[in-house]
Amino acid sequence: MDNTLSVIPLGGVEEIGLNSTVFQYSGDIIIIDAGLMFPEEDMLGVDFVIPDFSYVIENRDKIKGIILTHGHEDHTGALPFLLKEINAPVYGTPLTLGLVQEKLKEHHLERIKLISVRPRDIIKLGNFNVEFIRVTHSIVDGVALGIQTPIGRVIHTGDFKIDPTPVDGELMDFHKFSEYGEKGTLLMLSDSTNAEKGGFTFSEKEVRRAFEDIFSTATGRIIISTFASNIHRIQQAIDVAVMHQRKVILCGKSIVSNAQIALNLGYLKIPPRTWLRLEDLGKLKDNEVVIITTGSQGEPMSVLSRIATDEHKHIKIKEGDTVILSAKMIPGNERSIGRIINHLFRRGANVIYEKVSEIHVSGHASKEELKLMINLVRPKYFVPIHGEYRHLVYHSKLAFKQGIPKENIFILENGDVLEISDSTARKKGKVDSGRVFIDGKGIGDVEELVLRDRLRLAHDGILLVLIAIEKFTGKIVSGPDIISRGFILEDAYQEVINDLRELVSETIKQLDREITSDSSLLQAKLKATLKKHLRNTIGRRPMIMPIIFEA
Repeated sequence: MDNTLSVIPLGGVEEIGLNSTVFQYSGDIIIIDAGLMFPEEDMLGVDFVIPDFSYVIENRDKIKGIILTHGHEDHTGALPFLLKEINAPVYGTPLTLGLVQEKLKEHHLERIKLISVRPRDIIKLGNFNVEFIRVTHSIVDGVALGIQTPIGRVIHTGDFKIDPTPVDGELMDFHKFSEYGEKGTLLMLSDSTNAEKGGFTFSEKEVRRAFEDIFSTATGRIIISTFASNIHRIQQAIDVAVMHQRKVILCGKSIVSNAQIALNLGYLKIPPRTWLRLEDLGKLKDNEVVIITTGSQGEPMSVLSRIATDEHKHIKIKEGDTVILSAKMIPGNERSIGRIINHLFRRGANVIYEKVSEIHVSGHASKEELKLMINLVRPKYFVPIHGEYRHLVYHSKLAFKQGIPKENIFILENGDVLEISDSTARKKGKVDSGRVFIDGKGIGDVEELVLRDRLRLAHDGILLVLIAIEKFTGKIVSGPDIISRGFILEDAYQEVINDLRELVSETIKQLDREITSDSSLLQAKLKATLKKHLRNTIGRRPMIMPIIFEA
């Protein structure tokens, strides 16, 4: 309908990550963020996950622009894949676009129109006027969005927390949020990541105090692992290193690239002769060194992982080293992070992580901050975003306690269409949505069926049966040969292998000529027979693949 605003989350309301929301009015569409998600444990072989953008690709002619709230991968990581399908300008703050530009270069998308904006700038995109509002978060240059539509104002908070002492001194723009509350706000979409957590989120400057305590007692090298995009954390590590007369070495492609971008744009300040190259490590005494790197989530090929397993070319852990994992353990990564911590301890390092020290604070608002945001904006309708379903439920309960009627609060799922008119709001149908798996250079060619096969192979292994059949007589002329991978050791279980060979031979001898002459029928019969036999004899369920050659 021409006088109806449609709000459609394509990701970010059933998970942490994949953040992307579509706003549509009349013939105009704007897209807020285009994020990715890192694979869950059962997504074997998948590099990362992006939203299904089918709806916006089908409506590419209506898209007026893509707006980015900040530079984290869970809000920008899917952008290169979306921009390969549509042609639209991208709006963001300078650091956000600086990080995005590097990513687009990797995908050979240098001609995309990137338009830099500053807080309090207003842009017109068709039926939408979008104002950028400064917020504090765990990355520099984050913004919320004030969106003026023909039927009313909308606030999209992006990711935020209320930090009274931000590292860069740039306070959250409370006045603007209050102004939207005074003028009247139709709808607010608000970050729900920490909706379960009571109280207030600590200021980023609390991390500096922890760094100062650690630096004051460390006698050897200090290695700090954090997210490459956390410029505030990198800045604080550098500041404390300078205070203790230590030199800084940044190690890892992403952290070096991001730091250089932030330095060029003025968001990172490093005194002269403080940032040294990795090749200079051998020239420094241990108590003069701070290494800042990535790998806080236990990524197998990260710098920290290679250091922990003694596979790094230049950095070898030794007695007296202090390793700081300055990041939250993302759910699902605990086991791999634990392995890295154990490896580091075995090699003599003193390892400091979230459970034993205050070396990380969240970038997301806790309950009291979420309540304050609701009271500042006072929206008529409320939609919690950026979280798993339980986070959205908790945030909805907070909104209800702050006076928003239950019927005006909407918990959406990916693909849901929320339609808002002058007088009503309701869910109305769904659009195509879901997850697209990225594996290497393949986009979307890994389906759920492929993942199920990978999971089954990982759990149960595979059994290959190779056999040659004489085309006209149906008799075996070669084989059967049995090959096992991840199922049993062929040498140790030769008796089992011999029994399977005999079973295959006997099964084929007893089959009608009609079945043996049809390879698909024969494959199905052998699979069923072997499956039943293995289940009854050794209680295992490998993937069985008969491969039949006609001779």
